[in-house]
Amino acid sequence: MEIIKFSSEEKDLIVRKIKLYFSEELKQKIGSFDAEFLLDFFAQEIGAYFYNRGLYDAQAVLAAKLEDIQDSIHQLEQATDFRK
Repeated sequence: MEIIKFSSEEKDLIVRKIKLYFSEELKQKIGSFDAEFLLDFFAQEIGAYFYNRGLYDAQAVLAAKLEDIQDSIHQLEQATDFRK
């Protein structure tokens, strides 16, 4: 897996959210450098867990859709004298 990278706009937005969280929830002031450092830590050390969870969720959605497609195809089947 490649390292999770964000565009500068995404990174700026996430850093602002981290700073806001620290301010509102923890009543602590955190600078942009520290917030970006924290973001990099989470991306490198914990990001894979969230990434994998997203993949598992995508696989589950895809499996359900494929099952629906299989059911739809089965409903289109015409009766014949042959058995499966």
